[in-house]
Amino acid sequence: MPVTKLTNFLSDEHIDYVTISHTTSYTAQETAASAHVRGIEFAKTVIVKIDGKLAMAVLPAQFKIHLGLLKQETDATRVELASEDDFRGLFPGCETGAMPPFGNLYGMDVYVEDSLLDDEEIAFNAGSHNEIIKLSYQDYMRLVQPMIARFTALH
Repeated sequence: MPVTKLTNFLSDEHIDYVTISHTTSYTAQETAASAHVRGIEFAKTVIVKIDGKLAMAVLPAQFKIHLGLLKQETDATRVELASEDDFRGLFPGCETGAMPPFGNLYGMDVYVEDSLLDDEEIAFNAGSHNEIIKLSYQDYMRLVQPMIARFTALH
C-alpha cells in the first residue's frame, strides 16, 4: 500500500494518479522494468547532503547522479550522498530507499534533473519496494515546486 501521507496529500489536492503493484525490487531500473514503465519516465529519489542539509535529488532511473554538477548548480561548498542512517527515520511509513520524491511533505528541498521535463508523466516509488505511483508531470511540478537542475552524468 502506498504511503498514506502521500496518497492523502494527492487526494486533498484532487490529483489523478495510478498505483501500480509490481514484484519486489530494490533498484530503480529493476522497479521500472517490473512495473513496465520506461526507465526515462521512472524517477528515482537520491538523498544528498548539500552543505550539511539533507535534500532530495530526483533523476531518471537509468541515470547516475553527478555530485560535482549538483554542487555547481546549487552553488554549494560541499555535496555528498547521505547514508541511510542519515535519513532512515525521516520518512515514516516508507521502506528505506523507497521514499517518494515529495520533499515538501518531509521538509526537504527537492532538485529535479531537467531531463525529466521531457515526459508528460512521472512514476516513482510509493513508499514501498513493490508499488509505484504514476501521475502527470505537470501536477508533480505544481505540488512539489522543485528546483530544476542538470546533475547527471549522461548529458
